[in-house]
Amino acid sequence: MQAADLPNNETQRLTALHALNVLDTPADTAFDRITELACELFDVPIALVSLVDKERQWFKAHSGLEAYETNRDISFCAHAVAANRPLVIEDTKNDPRFADNPLVLEQPHIRFYAGHPLCPSDDQLPVGTLCLIGEQPRTFTERDHRILHNLAKQVDELLRQHELKERLSRTAKQLEALFTKSATGKLRVDRAGNVIAINPFALNLLGYQAEEVVGNNVGMLAFPETAEKYNYLISRYFSSDANEQSVGKGRETVVRHKQGHQIPVHLVVNAIHNDRQEFVEFLAILTDLSDISEAKHRVNRERRLLQVLHQGITDYQALMSGERLWTFLMEALRELTDSDYALIGEVLPTETTNALKIHAITDLSWNKESRELMEKLRSGDMMLTNPNSLLGQVYAYGNVVITDDVYSHAKRGGFPPGHPRINNYLGAPIFNGDQLIGMFAIANSQQPLSQALLDWLQPFTDTCALLINLYRQMAEREQVTKDLAAARDQAEKANKAKSEFLSSMSHELRTPLNAIIGFAQLLSKGRRDPLSEKQQRQVGQIEKSGQHLLSLINEVLDLAKIEAGHMTLSIEPISIEGVIEDACNTLEANMNATGIQLIRYPINSTWSVSADYTRTKQILLNLLSNAIKYNREHGTITIGVTQQDSELRCSISDTGPGIAPERQEELFEPFNRLDAEYGTIEGTGIGLAITRELVERMSGCIGVDSQPGKGSTFWFTLPVANVAPLTEQTATRTLPDAEKAQRDYRLLYIEDNPTNQRLMEDIIDDFPHVDLQTVNSAELGLEIMRHSPPDLVLMDIHLPGMNGYQALAAIQNDTQLKHINVVALSANAMERDLTHGLAAGFADYLTKPIDIDKLSATLSTYFSAAPATDAPRKAP
Repeated sequence: MQAADLPNNETQRLTALHALNVLDTPADTAFDRITELACELFDVPIALVSLVDKERQWFKAHSGLEAYETNRDISFCAHAVAANRPLVIEDTKNDPRFADNPLVLEQPHIRFYAGHPLCPSDDQLPVGTLCLIGEQPRTFTERDHRILHNLAKQVDELLRQHELKERLSRTAKQLEALFTKSATGKLRVDRAGNVIAINPFALNLLGYQAEEVVGNNVGMLAFPETAEKYNYLISRYFSSDANEQSVGKGRETVVRHKQGHQIPVHLVVNAIHNDRQEFVEFLAILTDLSDISEAKHRVNRERRLLQVLHQGITDYQALMSGERLWTFLMEALRELTDSDYALIGEVLPTETTNALKIHAITDLSWNKESRELMEKLRSGDMMLTNPNSLLGQVYAYGNVVITDDVYSHAKRGGFPPGHPRINNYLGAPIFNGDQLIGMFAIANSQQPLSQALLDWLQPFTDTCALLINLYRQMAEREQVTKDLAAARDQAEKANKAKSEFLSSMSHELRTPLNAIIGFAQLLSKGRRDPLSEKQQRQVGQIEKSGQHLLSLINEVLDLAKIEAGHMTLSIEPISIEGVIEDACNTLEANMNATGIQLIRYPINSTWSVSADYTRTKQILLNLLSNAIKYNREHGTITIGVTQQDSELRCSISDTGPGIAPERQEELFEPFNRLDAEYGTIEGTGIGLAITRELVERMSGCIGVDSQPGKGSTFWFTLPVANVAPLTEQTATRTLPDAEKAQRDYRLLYIEDNPTNQRLMEDIIDDFPHVDLQTVNSAELGLEIMRHSPPDLVLMDIHLPGMNGYQALAAIQNDTQLKHINVVALSANAMERDLTHGLAAGFADYLTKPIDIDKLSATLSTYFSAAPATDAPRKAP
C-alpha cells in the first residue's frame, strides 16, 4: 500500500479547510441529497463528501457507508487532494498503490473509485473530494467525468454557503451580545420614533420593564421640554439637507427615570441602513454619566472648599482691612452647605459662662425691631449669653447640635412672631486645641445634616480656628508693629550717625593724606634736584605707605559697604604669585623698619585663582600688616601657597605671641582687638572682619592656627582658575589693512587690573602699527577720548567708579565720541552676558581669558574700517 504524499501547500490547505467551519458538524440534508443523487446517477453503492484533515478524512455526507471518518494514510481521497485533480481507479486490484489497501481487502471492499477534488475557496485549494465507490470494476467515461465535475461544483457551492451561514451566525450572535450584554444602554428606534428594542442595561438604568418601553415613542424617556425635540430631530433627518447633522454626534444630556428624576448620560444616535443604503432604523447609545457627574460635583465642592480656605488665608490682610473676612467666610459656608442661613462667632469667656460675639450672620430681620437687633449683633455691641438654647449648647458647652426638627427640639427656645421658619439646624464648635474659641451654625440646608457633613467641613473649621487666633493677635501684632517701627527709626538714626561719622572721618583723614601722597609724588618726579636711587626708594615707600594708610581708611568704608550689600567684585583669573609679589612690595619698607625677615616659599608661576585682584591684594595686605604689627622684634614672616584639590591655600605665618584657642573665634568680629586696644599697637579691629567677608564672597574660606608663645598662621583659600597658559608667539602679528595703509592705529585699553594691563601690553608689542594706551578708569578714558580720539576702545565691564555699561552710555550720548567703536573685554562670559553686552551697543564682546587670535581678528576688522590717515585727529 502506498500512502498519499503531502501537498506542498499543506499548511495553507488545512487553513482553508478549517476556515469552512464544517468539520464535525451535524448532517446536512443538502449534502446528503448530492451523495444520494450521485449513487443513482452512477449506479454505485457508496458516494461520499470527504474532507481530508491532518490525520483523517471526515465525511460530511456518506450515502451507503456507516462510517463517518477513516485514517488519512489509507485514504483514496488523499491521493486526489495531493494531486489536486480527479482520480479514477477502474480496478483497484490492478493498481499497486491500492491492491493491498485495507479498504480493498476488507469492508467496504473497494474495487472501483472515482474522486473529484473540492475547491470552495477563492485560491482553489483542495479540501477534500466528492467520491464514488463500487464493489465491482467498471469503466469511467468522459460523460461520467463531466457529471462528477458538475456535482463536485455543487458541493463547492454548498461548502461556501455553509461558511457564509456560519459567519453570519457568528456575526449575529456577536451583534446580539453587543446589544444585550453591553455596559451601555442601547435602543433601536424606528422611522416613526417608536422603540423597537431596548437592552437590559438601558432598562436597569431607566427603571423600566421591556414591555413598558417597546412599541412606545422614545420621547417617554425624556422630559417634556426635550421630548418634542427628539421627534423633531427624527423627522428632520429625512429632510434633504440636514440628515448629516442630526445623527452621529455625541453630546451630554439628561434622560428621565421612571420615577421622574434626571439621569445624566452621553447620548449618540446613529442611523442604520440596509444593503441598498436605505435607512431602516436608529440606534441610540446611552452611557451612564451618573458616577462622573457625582464625581464632578464632589470635585467642584472640594475645589470650592479649597478656594475658600486659600482665599481666607492668603487674602486675610485684605479681607480684614475691609472688614469683609467674616462675611466672606459666612457666605462661603452657606454656599458650601446649600443653606439659607449661617453665622460665625467668637466665644469669649465671662465670669459665669461663655458668651458669643457674632462676627457675621445672615439677615433674619422681618421688621424694624428685628433689624435693630441684627445690627447690634453684627457690630458686637450685643453678645449672646443664654446657654440653654440651640446656639448656647454650642458656645457654652462645646457640643455639636444637629436636628432636622427644630420646633420639637428641647433646646429650641422661642421664636418671635414673624421669625423666618427654620427647618433644620447644625451648630458646630471651633476649638484651638482644647480651648473653645468660636462656633458656626447653618440652617435650612438642602443637604442632609450629619456627622459626615461636619467631617467634610473640618478643614473649614480648622481655618476658622486659625483666623480667630489671628484676629485675636491683631492688637498684639499692631503693638509689635509699632515697637518695630520705633526700633527701625532708632536703627536708621544710628545708621545715619554712622554714615556721617564715616564721611567726616574719611574727609578729615584724606585731606592730610592728599598732601603726603601728593608731595611724595612731586619729590619722586622732581627734575631740578633729582633724588638719588636710595632717596627715590625711600620716597617711593612714603608714597606706598600713604597709599596703605588710605587703604585702611577704605577698610572702614568697605565694612559699611559689605554690611549694606553694596560691594561688587570683578571675578577673573589672576596670578597668585603676582598679587603676593605686589602686596609684599607695598609693605617692604614696613618690614625693613621693624627688622622683620620675609621668607617666601617658591610658588608655581602657572597657578591662578578666580578672584578680584584688588580685593585679593587687600586680603594679603591686611594679613601681612597684622603679621608685622603683632610680631616680635626681628621676627620672621613666612608666606607659602599649596594646592588642595580645586583650591589654592595661602598661608602667612608669624613669630608673634600667638592667640589662645578659646579667643580665636573673636578675631573676626568687627572692632574686637582681643584687648590690644589697651596696648601701643594701633589698629581699628575691623581688618580681619573685612578680610573674612571678602574671602567668603570670593567662594573661599579663612582660618587661623595658633598657640600661645608659638606664633600664628593665618590662611585663606580661593578657587583655582582653569586658565590655559598663554603661548609665546615668535612671529610678529600683522594687521593686513593696517600694513597696506602704512599708518599707526591708536588703541585705548580701559582696565583697572595691573596684571591684565601688562598682559595687553605684551600682546600689543607684537603689533608694530598699534599704539596702546592703558588707563584704569572709565572717567580717565573719556577724557582721553575727548582730547585724542582713538581708533578703537577695549573696555572692561567691572571698573572702579563708572562701570563699562555706564561708560558706553556716556560715549553713545556724546556727539564727539559716538562714532568710536567700543569692544567689551570682560570675564563675564555667560551667554546672557554676551547678549546683554551686544544689546547695550558694544561693537563686539570678547571674553577673558583672552583668545589672542580672536583679538587679532577683531582688531583687524575694526582698524580696517578706521579712516586711512596719518594726521593726528582731534575730536570733532
